[in-house]
Amino acid sequence: MPHNASLTGSGTEPRWDGHAKGSRAYGRILAGLSFAGVATFAQLYSTQAVLPLLAADLRISAAEAALTISLATVGLAVTVIPWSFLADRIGRVKAMTWGISIATVLGLLVPLADSFGMLLALRLLEGMALGGIPAIAIAYLNEEVTKAHAALAAGSYVAGTTLGGLAGRLVAGPAGELWGWRAAALAVSVLATLAAVAFLVLVPRAQGFVSTRAAGLGGALRTLGGHLRNIWLLALYVQAFLMMGGFVAVYNYLGFRLSGEPFSLPATLISLIFLAYLSGTVSSRWAAGLTVRFGRRNILLAGLGLSTAGLALTLAPSLALILAGLVVFTGGFFAAHSIGAGWTGAIASTGRAQAASLYNLAYYLGSSVIGWAGGLVFQSWGWNALAVTVMVLACLTAAAAAVVHSRTERPSA
Repeated sequence: MPHNASLTGSGTEPRWDGHAKGSRAYGRILAGLSFAGVATFAQLYSTQAVLPLLAADLRISAAEAALTISLATVGLAVTVIPWSFLADRIGRVKAMTWGISIATVLGLLVPLADSFGMLLALRLLEGMALGGIPAIAIAYLNEEVTKAHAALAAGSYVAGTTLGGLAGRLVAGPAGELWGWRAAALAVSVLATLAAVAFLVLVPRAQGFVSTRAAGLGGALRTLGGHLRNIWLLALYVQAFLMMGGFVAVYNYLGFRLSGEPFSLPATLISLIFLAYLSGTVSSRWAAGLTVRFGRRNILLAGLGLSTAGLALTLAPSLALILAGLVVFTGGFFAAHSIGAGWTGAIASTGRAQAASLYNLAYYLGSSVIGWAGGLVFQSWGWNALAVTVMVLACLTAAAAAVVHSRTERPSA
């Protein structure tokens, strides 16, 4: 009998307890999902590093250029819940395989768009296909990894998503400056294709998944309604909406600030600001490990405090302070996000894929709505107004988390 299986009361049927940290399958799961994170988030934000170039080429405003990000995240947001129900029927791995494959094909078509409208349509469809990855990945982790290591595994997955976002932007910046935004989009799509192939090769067959029959619309609404009535989950969804929205707004419009006076930085140098994502790669794993000692609530609040402090530094007119602030802001954001994403699966004892999908729905709706609306603030009142707005959102998030989540960890609800 495998070391991660035990016997039920009858003494005859093995009960799946999950892969333990250090096992070969555990390593393949984390590696495979890390590549899925690269494929997903490189594509989702593929235009972000070249927004000023895209705006100049297509003769559109900063807020209009940011729609190439917002519509992709809208597409993801509106499909995460349908994807989660499909995954309940056909399996987590198969659903993720379908989503990542369709998104890769659509990503390769993006550089061929012959109008702004077609570009937006392709980005919307690409986001809809990518909806099959984030929520299902967290549900898959909670089913395939031992409970003792689920938070650490979720942190490792989030770390992989930061590397994906970073890789896509670092590829896009130099390619965009040399050959234009279309070449940048193509380069990112090729990178995502290679990552998708690595995911398909590495990810092991699911052993903890049990197929569930479709409960119909009424059953689906009851599952979702139960999660939305859970105050602990609801607080995490509010956090996801506000913080992801503020995070995307910062990265969407900081490039415009740095490309203008007094900095006048070229696109290649601006793309290097995304190296700040490495702080998120470290902090997401670090935060997950600290939960055993300090509890999820305290680490979540610490992450929000760090992100607010970092953003305050970007108010300075010094490039060095802006970059240092961005590193602290990014590390704090991903620490909080890794806790929130993993906590949804721990709180929800049933309908985990749907609980994670609602988290992702809030997360990407925030990215779409606040990420775009931040451009209106930036265009009207400048960077400082945008930064202060995002700091206020972080403070509201921290207040909600502090009030709702007691100092004692909640059991599954």
